[in-house]
Amino acid sequence: MATITAAMVKELRETTGVGMMDCKQALAETDGNMEAAIDWLRKKGLSKAAKKAGRVAAEGLIGALTDGTKGVVIEVNSETDFVARNEQFQGLVKMIAQVALKVGADIDAINAAPVGSTTVAGAIADAIATIGENMTLRRAAALEVSQGVVASYIHNAVIDGAGKMGVIVALESAGKADELAVLGRQLAMHVAAANPQALDPSSLDQAVVQREREVMADKYRQQGKPENMIEKIVENGLKTYYREVCLLEQAYIHDEKGKSVAQAVKEAEGKVGAPIKITGFVRYALGEGIEKQTSDFAAEVAAASGQK
Repeated sequence: MATITAAMVKELRETTGVGMMDCKQALAETDGNMEAAIDWLRKKGLSKAAKKAGRVAAEGLIGALTDGTKGVVIEVNSETDFVARNEQFQGLVKMIAQVALKVGADIDAINAAPVGSTTVAGAIADAIATIGENMTLRRAAALEVSQGVVASYIHNAVIDGAGKMGVIVALESAGKADELAVLGRQLAMHVAAANPQALDPSSLDQAVVQREREVMADKYRQQGKPENMIEKIVENGLKTYYREVCLLEQAYIHDEKGKSVAQAVKEAEGKVGAPIKITGFVRYALGEGIEKQTSDFAAEVAAASGQK
């Protein structure tokens, strides 16, 4: 009997869009034969889901869920925005977020987690077959603090806890949980609006910082600046760059006087009654980074009618 490896299961899952446990069973039943396993899945009534697997899924919903000191954010994609308004799909997203809150952000662990008589992967495959569109759990992230809160914010919410953008922010503090929750939501709203790339300068990818440094240096060289002045000018330019992309350095959107996020958090410590530390944040925007397919509608109509 052939050994069924994780790589084989992954390949079959990516080819068919069928749940991981079903793929594993199909390979076991067909002695590891990939083509036979695909046929086995089709015979079990999963062919509809398999046929949808090749379609680009760039719509859908971002789900965010928190519980005291921990929180998760997930992205579940569908082919069209119409499906995001489908109650079955919305329920699927909320269910997956609940599972992720329990098992963590590992996609394979979430997909393999049991839900009722099936798994998350099986529930997704069932939804594909029922709704008629390809769907996928694209990504997930989790944050947790030993004490304090993890807060969330959903932008363009379709239902409670799910929409087009989701943010979670972790605040470490021994202060009042209710005050921390208010601050956390405000910070999550800030992250949604300002889209920081890192918590602080030390958290930035140093390769990105070096690229910014080189671009600025070359720009000033082309302007004829003396070489002995360029380094100082670049360092000042980097400070401006940090204020644009680092959360703690950004101007806080809830303050008209332009104080930084770090200053706003420091001032909030009085209400909270203890020091506050932002330990992390995650911002998911629906479909970011997915290359959407474009089509010529007139050509599709012509093809459907047999014209060239």
